[in-house]
Amino acid sequence: MITSMTGFGRGQAEQDGFSATVELRSVNNRYLDVSVRLPRLATLYEPDVLAAIRQAFSRGRITAQVDLRLPPEAGLLPRLNLQVARQYLTQLEALRAETGLHDPIRLEHLLALPDLFEKPDLPEEDDRIRQVLMTALQQAIEALQATRRQEGALLQADLEARLETIARHLEAIEARAPQRLVEAREKLRARVQELLRDDQIDPDRLELEIVLLADRLDITEECVRLRAHLQHFREALQAQEPSGRRLNFLTQELHREANTISAKANDATIALLAVQIKEEVEKIREQIQNIE
Repeated sequence: MITSMTGFGRGQAEQDGFSATVELRSVNNRYLDVSVRLPRLATLYEPDVLAAIRQAFSRGRITAQVDLRLPPEAGLLPRLNLQVARQYLTQLEALRAETGLHDPIRLEHLLALPDLFEKPDLPEEDDRIRQVLMTALQQAIEALQATRRQEGALLQADLEARLETIARHLEAIEARAPQRLVEAREKLRARVQELLRDDQIDPDRLELEIVLLADRLDITEECVRLRAHLQHFREALQAQEPSGRRLNFLTQELHREANTISAKANDATIALLAVQIKEEVEKIREQIQNIE
């Protein structure tokens, strides 16, 4: 079962007035790239958050946004510096008297001034913060995994349909290939007879040329390899481990065999079928860029 690299997951946890909300967003990327945005009070737990995400996913660019809310009694919220506030108020009143202004001094005037609130010192490790944070993170990871699996199921259905289309085109090519050899043999014989008199043709030489021509036009090996790649692709779609890189390699091989078939066959019907195969392969290539 394949999974997509695109998805969203959200988790929330609360205990004893401590609450955490974690949102995970994931997009496709060649490797695993994780970035975490933590509030200042939770930076201590960034290694734990990174480790949990990296353990759960193998590819994708994942962004984690964490919101942490603490109860006032925890003593970790910014504290109002009343002494600084009184000094600001005194200076503002003096300024108003000096300039002759009559407008009152309002609270928003004070809040716009710096250093009115003191940031608390970062706490040492607090099990309450860590517990709500990691619980919310685990919920977000599970939600993200679920959305990636859902999108992966849709991708898998589309890929399997395209593999069936390629298989049908391949069957048509295999049915056409023997007739193509017969036509090429007769065409070569007619051209030789047109250029030379019948009694001047060396039958052995003619048969040798026909054999060489048949070998150049033979696409049996390419068809066998293409069918094998289709089977390997189906197996990769059912694999339990992430298979995005393997699918990318198999897609390249499918395109390579289709190109070779088109070049060797020298036949309009087979060339058209090969083009249709390459069109499907190109659509597959676009889809697998989003597979983990």
